[in-house]
Order: sequence, then structure tokens, then C-alpha cells
Amino acid sequence: MVPLSFIEISERLKNMDLPEVDLVIGIGSGGIVPASLVAFHLKTELQVVVLNYRDENNNPRYDKPVILKKPEMELEGKKILLVDDVSVSGKTMNAALEQLKGLDVKTLAMKGKADYILFPEIKDCVKWPWKVY
Repeated sequence: MVPLSFIEISERLKNMDLPEVDLVIGIGSGGIVPASLVAFHLKTELQVVVLNYRDENNNPRYDKPVILKKPEMELEGKKILLVDDVSVSGKTMNAALEQLKGLDVKTLAMKGKADYILFPEIKDCVKWPWKVY
């Protein structure tokens, strides 16, 4: 497991060329803290969409991600950055993108597959500083 600190994540965010956006949407629950960090860094609003696909042991709980909560504001005309902690299979990210279909959306993952990847070199599991293990 690769340990990462808030300082390492913050430094990587500072050095990343991120797009100008009006809104950051975090995919809950794993993407809430990363999206909060990104929204703070970009000085923009934050909303959360909650999808659930895996259980606490990272095993699929459903056949496909299930939407539990949608953003609570008008999204039309906004430039959106959709953020999750990890996007390996892409199922959760794609389910969230499906909810945002027709909008101007870019994706960011701390690791995995996205338009912007904070730690593309990390292939192993990560010990995130905000998780209790």
C-alpha cells in the first residue's frame, strides 16, 4: 500500500494544470475529500453526487453503481470537474458522467483513469490520509 500525505497531494495539485471550472462535483463517498481539496485549490463551488458500487472491502455490491444523491443546484451552462479518489474500472465515474450527460464535464481521479490524474504513476492501493484503516 502506497502512503500519501496531504502535503504530497497539495503539492501535486499546485503543480497540475487544471482547467478553469465553475463547479467541482465529488463522487461520494470516496471522492468527497479529494473533491473538497480540488475545489479549495481552484477556489470554486463544491457539490456531491453519491453513487455506491463497492462495499467497505472493495467488493462489488451491485451489478452497476447505484445513485443515492444527485447535485442540488442547476448545472446547465457550468464547466464541471467531476472528482473521485480512484477510477480503476471506470464504472462509478461513467455512471456519474451519465447523470451529467450533455453538460461540459471533465474528470479528475487521484489515481486510475480520468482526463486528469493526480498520481498516474501509482498502480498499487493507496493509504489516503483521510481514511481510517
